[in-house]
Amino acid sequence: ISIVKEEIRYSLAHLVNWARPRRTGLSLAKFPGRAFSLPRPRGVVLVMAPWNYPFLLAVGPMISAIAAGNCVTLKPSEYAPATAAVLEKMLDVCFEERFCRTVTGGAEVSAAETARPYDMIFFTGSTAVGRKVMAAAAQNLTPVVLELGGKSPCIVDETADLPVAAARIIWGKCLNSGQTCVAPDYVLVARRRKDALIREMQTAICRFYGEDPCENSAYTRLDTERHID
Repeated sequence: ISIVKEEIRYSLAHLVNWARPRRTGLSLAKFPGRAFSLPRPRGVVLVMAPWNYPFLLAVGPMISAIAAGNCVTLKPSEYAPATAAVLEKMLDVCFEERFCRTVTGGAEVSAAETARPYDMIFFTGSTAVGRKVMAAAAQNLTPVVLELGGKSPCIVDETADLPVAAARIIWGKCLNSGQTCVAPDYVLVARRRKDALIREMQTAICRFYGEDPCENSAYTRLDTERHID
């Protein structure tokens, strides 16, 4: 929530400058004419949010879209239903439906929305679903912004400070139960330092979360009904 608040403060502070016309140069053949670049909204933007940061990754893109003068349809993740309900209530209170609205539901709702002729789609999620979003958007020539997950390697070479490297790797991997797009997925380590690095990573886990992290309330649980099932 604090990151969202900062995003709002930043947008409010810079909005006048972003929206002002900007003088652009002309060739001598256009003399004595003048030219300006005028920012204009896209129109109606579909924002599709994931479940791992269900508030931040829903409201963050909305802030940018609204600051640019667009109307927004928000599709929260069906795997974070409690947050989706809060977002729906917030938008109902804060905006007229013709400016911002929420649509909820599963994959069939997402498919139906991406097939509509929006003026832009902003999707955060997996690569597999991102391909489907782009394919659906292409039918209407809708521009898309895709913020997709991937593989994030850590490289530990002969010169690395192993306790520091291990602590940083474990912190990044365990943050938000590892459900972060830049969480380390694998480590490329110099062969001679592999065993020592593993020992340091084990030490780091215990230092952060105790001997039994599953019993430690400091370790984040991030479950969805799908994961429990």
